[in-house]
Amino acid sequence: MPERKPRFATLDPVWARICDEARQAVRDEPLLGGVIHNSLLHHPTMERALAFRFAVKLSSAEISEQILREIADEAYAADLWLGEAARADLVAVHERDPACHRFLQPILYFKGYQAVQAYRVGHWLWNRGRPDMASFIQMRVSEVFGVDIHPAARIGKGIMIDHAHSIVIGETAVVGDNVSMLHSVTLGGTGKEDGDRHPKISDGVLIGAGAKVLGNIRIGRCTRIAAGSVVLSDVPACKTVAGVPARIVGEAGCDQPALSMDQLLGE
Repeated sequence: MPERKPRFATLDPVWARICDEARQAVRDEPLLGGVIHNSLLHHPTMERALAFRFAVKLSSAEISEQILREIADEAYAADLWLGEAARADLVAVHERDPACHRFLQPILYFKGYQAVQAYRVGHWLWNRGRPDMASFIQMRVSEVFGVDIHPAARIGKGIMIDHAHSIVIGETAVVGDNVSMLHSVTLGGTGKEDGDRHPKISDGVLIGAGAKVLGNIRIGRCTRIAAGSVVLSDVPACKTVAGVPARIVGEAGCDQPALSMDQLLGE
């Protein structure tokens, strides 16, 4: 008898591909069959699978997997944008990360992708007047994944965070669509000021490893921020900035730096 596909998979090409890859992965590595079935193949939709992963990864002695699963299921059912963003993020990782060869990898193995999806549930809680639960989720995401994103921060879709070690995104930060960043990036403040104090990152920006973008400043669309830079002032669209403090060193070099992931500076 042929193996039954999860219900609704054929109506969702992204989820259908994940399920096909998961069945192949079980054949290739039977010892991970339980993990792959529990995480992917036992679920009818991508949203249900993401809720399961959220609960498994973030549960602890302080809060049960069941409670977290119920929270995430409620969030995905109430806000369809969460599933849309999860798919856009998945495609972004697959297209931009040369180490990603299958759609199932980010869901199962990549902490940057998993951390962003968990942040999105925390942001949903924050927007519904549940700041304590949102803050608890933020704490667990930081403990488990090493990624600290305030639940009030606003982040678009098509986000790729590569390696995702020591990422910090502050409370009033805004990140647009199709942004790529590498490890040890900080979108922070410049002191102990209150209010709107964090960067605004426009669509299509590429932020290199170790870069710090500080203060209520605006980074124009399709800009490149070189690795290790400290950006303290506004940057126009389609430029490359580098240095400490960062200065404009040229044009962005292409229409979509966040998609090309080209971090080499010209002569």
